[in-house]
Amino acid sequence: MDWKEALVRSKIWLILFSFLILVTFVLSLSTGALPITIKEMLVTFSGAGTAQQELVLYQLRLPRMIIAMLIGAGLALSGAILQGLSRNSLADPGILGINAGAGLAAVFCIYLFSKANSTLFSSPFLLPVFAFIGALIIALLIYSFSWKGGIEPGRLLLMGLGFNALCGALLIILQLKMDPKDFQQATIWLTGSIWGTQWPYVWALLPWIVLLIPISFLKARSMNLLQFSETVPHVLGLKVESERRILLVLSAALAGSCVAVGGGIAFIGLLAPHLARRLCGANFFSLLPLSALIGSFLLLVADMIGKNLLAPADIPVGIVISVIGAPYLIYMLLTRKGVGMNN
Repeated sequence: MDWKEALVRSKIWLILFSFLILVTFVLSLSTGALPITIKEMLVTFSGAGTAQQELVLYQLRLPRMIIAMLIGAGLALSGAILQGLSRNSLADPGILGINAGAGLAAVFCIYLFSKANSTLFSSPFLLPVFAFIGALIIALLIYSFSWKGGIEPGRLLLMGLGFNALCGALLIILQLKMDPKDFQQATIWLTGSIWGTQWPYVWALLPWIVLLIPISFLKARSMNLLQFSETVPHVLGLKVESERRILLVLSAALAGSCVAVGGGIAFIGLLAPHLARRLCGANFFSLLPLSALIGSFLLLVADMIGKNLLAPADIPVGIVISVIGAPYLIYMLLTRKGVGMNN
C-alpha cells in the first residue's frame, strides 16, 4: 500500500467511525431504564420536554456519555503512545500497571478524604492530579527498570506486569483500612464503573483531554521516527531520550486523568490502537486520531450495553470491555510470531 492509498483509506475510516460514534450517541441517549424516542429528545432539547425527560437527558445520560467518549479517546491514545514508545503492540496502560498506579493514587486520595472528613480530597478537580502523579511514578519506575542499554519489549511487558501486581496488592491493603462504605465505593470504582457521571467530572476531565490530545497528535512525527533503529532518529535530529520522556509523561497524564473519573477500565488502550493499526497502517499521523475515535466508539458501545443488558441495574463498563478485550488479547498472543509492532 503506497502513502496515497493509505491516506485515502485512513480518511474513510476516520469518517466511518465519526459516523458510528454519532449513531451510537443518539441510540445511547434514547435507551435506558426510561426509554426516550428521538422525537421526544428533540422536543426536550428545544425546551419543551417534561421535567423527568430533562433530568434523564441533561443530568444523567449526557454527562455520562461525554465522559465515556473522553475516557475512551484518552485511554486509546495512552495505549497508542505506549505501543509506539516501546515498539510493542501488547503495551497498554492497564496491562503495564499505569492504570493500577493511577488507581492506587486515586483510592489513596479517597482514603485521605475519609480520614480527614474533608471534601477537599474528594474534589473532581483534585482526583485527576493524584491519579496523574500515581500513573507517572509507576510509568517512570517501569521505564527505569526496563532500561538496559535500550528498551526491550519483553522486559518492558514483564516489568509492567510486576508493577501491576504490586499496585494491586497495595490497593487491597489500602482498601482493608477503609470503612465498609468507602471500601464498597472503591471496589465499584476499580471495576471501571464511570462513577463520575455528573457535570463537575466532565469539566474536571475536559481540560486534560482537550490539552493532551492535540499535543499527542503533534508528536506523531517523533513516534514514527522512534520505530526505526536508534541511529536513524539521531541522524534526523531527534532528541530520542527527551522525546521518550515527554511521550511517557503524555501517556501517564492521559491514563491518570481518565482513571480518576472512569476507574480501572482495561483493554481500551490495547484494543483501539491495535484495531487502528490493522485498518490504516502504522503511520502515527493517521493511527493516533483513528485510535482516539475507535476508543470513544468502543467505550460508548460498552456503556450502552452495560446500562441496558440488565436494566435497571448497571454493569460496570470496565467489565463489558474486559469481556470483549480478554478474548482478543488471547487471540493476539496465539497469533503473534514475536513482540514487535509489525506482528
